[in-house]
Amino acid sequence: MSIIARGYRFIRYNEHKELTLKAWILSARFRFQMLYEDTAKLNKKWGIEGEETSEEATLDEYRFCRRVAYAVNQVCNKTRWESKCLVRALTAQRLMAEEGIESTMYLGCKELDGKMVAHAWIRVGRMYVTGGNGAADGYGVVAKFKSRMK
Repeated sequence: MSIIARGYRFIRYNEHKELTLKAWILSARFRFQMLYEDTAKLNKKWGIEGEETSEEATLDEYRFCRRVAYAVNQVCNKTRWESKCLVRALTAQRLMAEEGIESTMYLGCKELDGKMVAHAWIRVGRMYVTGGNGAADGYGVVAKFKSRMK
């Protein structure tokens, strides 16, 4: 499909254009940061380390989180750069913080086929926005970050 056809489909059929564009820009930004910035410096940007949000959220917050999850997954599945779990989690966290929705980002790891595997996921209230419930999938939580509100 040509770029013109894709652009037309995006403009014509995408109900959440602004959210999708923000997700695309943020995913590129976070991927660039992971490649070129110091990890210790990045951790300070991810939120308040060691803190979690409550397990309560409003119905409107859950609805917005579903839109964020959809937009982030659609964008990250199609980027030319690598957009795995951490990029998705950071992108979703920022989009929700801009709307005043608190979230918790979890970083975990587990052993799989003799190798350590890392994973990141986001929770708002009782909903897992990106990455599923990593703890239920066998990942041990090694760090958690409460989002900083804008």
